[in-house]
Amino acid sequence: MFFALSKGITATLIALIVSLQPILTSFLAKVYLNETLTRYQWIGIFLGFSGASIIIISDLIGDLSLIAFLAGVIGLISSSLAIIWQKKIGSNLSISGNNFLQALSASIFHFFLALCFEDLFINFSNDFILAMSWQIFVVSLGAFLILMWLLQNNKANQTSTLFFLVPPTSALLAYLILNEKFTLIDFLGLFLSCLGVFIVSKFQENINLK
Repeated sequence: MFFALSKGITATLIALIVSLQPILTSFLAKVYLNETLTRYQWIGIFLGFSGASIIIISDLIGDLSLIAFLAGVIGLISSSLAIIWQKKIGSNLSISGNNFLQALSASIFHFFLALCFEDLFINFSNDFILAMSWQIFVVSLGAFLILMWLLQNNKANQTSTLFFLVPPTSALLAYLILNEKFTLIDFLGLFLSCLGVFIVSKFQENINLK
């Protein structure tokens, strides 16, 4: 996804691609994990996707290179397969142990990529330190640990529906922090996304109780 951004894809289009992940994950979970969704849960997925699309569809304007689009699609497929694989193989390791091994593997992989394609120069500015700290502590430690916990305790398709909340939540935070506009259309998208996630989660609870 970061490579796609560097090639000119917009953040809103990335958000739309990410919003497709629950749909793709649901299909993959049915094939590889034998997970099923009820008719009402599919309605919830549709509502979630509709809400996410409403938030960002108006921003999909401008030139887009083929390589940037393909990179975004590859990121979508990779993240969906990763969720399925993580849920399928499981592990006797703790969540933090799993997170450490994934981070270590990713570090080694990207180190060799950097040797081949990067200049290996880092400008330790305040912005770089702040951004890197956010990636390490909030994303790598916080978000990934939460994601693994959710996969350990919920179905893959149920967990992936939470990604529908990314675009509307981003729009709301942009309004609160960056003073960007949050219109009635944005509120409608937020409402539909939350409703869709609620429906998927609620009907999964009912299935578990039976």
